[in-house]
Amino acid sequence: MSGRVDPIRLEILKNLFHSVAEEMGAALRRSAFSPNIKERRDYSCAVFDARGEALAMGDHMPVHLGSMPMSVAAALAAFPLGPGDVAMLNDPYAGGTHLPDITLVMPVFTAGRHASRRRPDFYVASRAHHADVGGAQAGSMSLTQEIFAEGLRIPPVKLCRSGEIDRDVLALVLANVRTPEERQGDLTAQIAACRTGGRRLAEIVARYGLREVTAYAGHLLEYSDRIMRATLRGIPSGRYSAEDFLDDDGVTPQPVRIRVSITVRGDRARVDFTGSASQCAGSINAVEAITVSAVYYAFRCLVDEQVPATAGLLRPIQVIAPAGTVVNARPPCAVAGGNVETSQRIVDTLLRALARALPRRVPAASQGTMNNVSFGGVDPRSGRAFAYYETIAGGMGARPGCDGISGIHTHMTNSLNTPVEILEHVYPVRVRRYNLRRGSGGRGKWRGGDGIVRELEFLVPAEASLLSDRRRIAPYGLAGGASGARGKNTLIRRGRARELPSKTSLQVEKGDVLRIESPGGGGWGKPRRVV
Repeated sequence: MSGRVDPIRLEILKNLFHSVAEEMGAALRRSAFSPNIKERRDYSCAVFDARGEALAMGDHMPVHLGSMPMSVAAALAAFPLGPGDVAMLNDPYAGGTHLPDITLVMPVFTAGRHASRRRPDFYVASRAHHADVGGAQAGSMSLTQEIFAEGLRIPPVKLCRSGEIDRDVLALVLANVRTPEERQGDLTAQIAACRTGGRRLAEIVARYGLREVTAYAGHLLEYSDRIMRATLRGIPSGRYSAEDFLDDDGVTPQPVRIRVSITVRGDRARVDFTGSASQCAGSINAVEAITVSAVYYAFRCLVDEQVPATAGLLRPIQVIAPAGTVVNARPPCAVAGGNVETSQRIVDTLLRALARALPRRVPAASQGTMNNVSFGGVDPRSGRAFAYYETIAGGMGARPGCDGISGIHTHMTNSLNTPVEILEHVYPVRVRRYNLRRGSGGRGKWRGGDGIVRELEFLVPAEASLLSDRRRIAPYGLAGGASGARGKNTLIRRGRARELPSKTSLQVEKGDVLRIESPGGGGWGKPRRVV
């Protein structure tokens, strides 16, 4: 894009676009029904230009934000969007990630009464993890072997037409979930978030003019591109390879390999996942959008946090994810765990490779799992169905010059915990224990952060599912640091403890206690000698 760029105006517009995405997130959080969105903040919002390229992303979930552009592209390819229209989709094989993540895409027309006669000026999108979208098990995050058992699969459809909700489409969705009122509340909160974004963009255009705003949107993309190219030039040219493993796919006991080769030449990089395991029977397959999102995140970590998170950051980076592998699965593979578990392992592998190029900048492995817990049943207090989903924090890997943080979500997740008071008030469970897992961080010159111990007592019979990892293969240390402690899942029934697999679905009885011990982060550097 040609033309003189005013750096002050560029900074102003950068922050305005970002503030739109942030306010969208605030509107979604405050109006959502489910604790997973309202309390845990398992959502993301973003702003896109007229071509569907990301201009700004809120400080939300990395696994959502890097993959959301593919959802926007899928919606735009499916049909034209006019004023008041809102597209909805969750199909992992059509721009989505996994079925609980429902994305809404809305066009924004900002100038003049003849908006219906021209293309949109911008798009806004909101994505939220819904605590249940149907499927074989409550929470829609169970161990399955094909996507048809994971829940309702939604290709791009119009949820809103000319400003009105399509009641037929909404009814179809609500008839296929266990908690329809909660789902309706969360979906309408997402619509509100998109409309908030549209109003704010219109205000920005009214102040600065459409021509200037769109021109600086293009300058932002170019600026991000230049910054990433400068960052890549700071990496010694060469080929850096690494591999890491998921414990298993939950169906067979074999570890699942993630292999990557990063080739840096000047101001460009190629990230090649050739050699990764073939798509597998269990639900840990990742679609291409997830792999691209993990690459985006890993390289985004190398630039200054003030650099805008736009589509321009990926322009100098080529991603090769062979079709039919665990990093680019094809239908009808199950994918619920690819979004949450395989994404984490892809990041671990990418950072391990980058550590060979930048040994003084890259941290040791963090816990490498989201410790996904879902459960559901019928609450006798109300006689109504309930479904719950959460992730559990763990240890952050130690960094060069600093210990890792304990009890924190890392890398592809940026969510919070569900407060004990909320969890016990809304669901028929009791939190028996919730504390740091002391000593689980890896030893080193700088120690890895500690994991968490969380115990849930079920007050009613329920069905529960676990999707977790790092139970067999520990988070690695770097530069001589020790690995973090592996995680552990345990079911305690009538006083007897039984260790559970990392990935499983089970029926729990009243009085059963589910204990999750999350992994610690790896240590960095050789431990100091004690004299």
